[in-house]
Amino acid sequence: MWQAMLSGVASLKAHQTKMNVIGNNIANINTTGFKGSRVHFQDLMAQTFRAASRPSEVLGGVNPIQVGLGVKVGAIDVHTLQGALEMTGRTTDLAIQGNGYFMLTNGRDVHYTRDGAFGLDSSGFLVHRGTGWKVLGWMADAGGRIDTNQPINASSVLQFPVGSQAAVRQTTTVEYTGNLNANADPAQTYSATVRVYDALGGAHDITITFTNRQTPPQGTPPTGAVSSWEWSAVEGGTPVGDFNTGSNTRLYFDNQGRLIGSTTQQITITPTNGAQPFTVELDLSQVTSLAAESVVQPVYQDGFPPGTLQEFTIGIDGTIQGVFSNGLSRPMGRIAMSLFANPAGLFRLGNNMWRVTDNSGLPQVGAPTTGGLGEINAGYLEQSNVDLGSEFADMIVTQRGFQANTRIVSVVDELLSDVVNMKR
Repeated sequence: MWQAMLSGVASLKAHQTKMNVIGNNIANINTTGFKGSRVHFQDLMAQTFRAASRPSEVLGGVNPIQVGLGVKVGAIDVHTLQGALEMTGRTTDLAIQGNGYFMLTNGRDVHYTRDGAFGLDSSGFLVHRGTGWKVLGWMADAGGRIDTNQPINASSVLQFPVGSQAAVRQTTTVEYTGNLNANADPAQTYSATVRVYDALGGAHDITITFTNRQTPPQGTPPTGAVSSWEWSAVEGGTPVGDFNTGSNTRLYFDNQGRLIGSTTQQITITPTNGAQPFTVELDLSQVTSLAAESVVQPVYQDGFPPGTLQEFTIGIDGTIQGVFSNGLSRPMGRIAMSLFANPAGLFRLGNNMWRVTDNSGLPQVGAPTTGGLGEINAGYLEQSNVDLGSEFADMIVTQRGFQANTRIVSVVDELLSDVVNMKR
């Protein structure tokens, strides 16, 4: 009878643990990125009264006689299934669709989370709003290039100080379009001015002048050329290049007015503000020479003056694209994520964070949408994956199991009372 009593007590403890897990699941039904758990029961060891015996020539085999000693909690597993995504409209709210975890640091430790409720602090760091832990990733260099092969550690934090961070882009290319009159006499000229920028954001107004239409073409014309034009470029009266400098040439046109031979020319600008001299490529491939008025104008140059960061967007691959007041838009960083061989083996720390254990496997760090990692959805948060209906059903079953085992304890108590009363 004592065994029955002890079995009932062991079962009460096991069902109490299961009820605690159910209660925690239901309590976190609205917790961002929460992963629910479930309890598995296992029977305890059994007391053996007779071992099994094999069959003989005259007798059959007999089975063992054993009495179980109760139940125990064998495992509490974590459901790592995807939770539903809720739209929030906040640019810095991020939800992972697929596998992976965000990486957070306090400057010393690195922990992992599915809770993407992020925001910018006063210093422009991207942080977890609930704890202030900083989000890890790769920052872009001055040219907007992001090297995701660099190792991630506690110092790999992301910082985007909106309103204070400045950006500038040096001009490398200017594109022109238009026409140079095929009937122009050699004395006619045409000029076009474009503003370009050095590495410090200094502006330089460059005027290119097309002169001296030549028929037949002069110099060393390519095959098919029927005319040529000379050109020169100045900045405020200072020459910066012409058809004779470097590898430049005259502009040669065929009998259909198309530019042939070299379609790009180069000029070199020497700033006086301390910036390094730089070369600008003039793309003239869209210029023609037809019997029409001369109109040549710049249509594109890739430089920008200094501007401050106004806002940023986050793509599904975790790339953070900054938008500056000067119109420049360039990558500023990329969020890092981690993948685990056994995410259910992570250790729950609270605050929606997890840490690595011996059975979770080491984190495989990578960029979103690569190496099996999921994609990032900006403006969304992942909700709890707890199924309320299933939890209530488990609660009913657990309650009945607990009640049934209390009956075992009550009945054994009555039997023991009868035994004690036998001496009267």
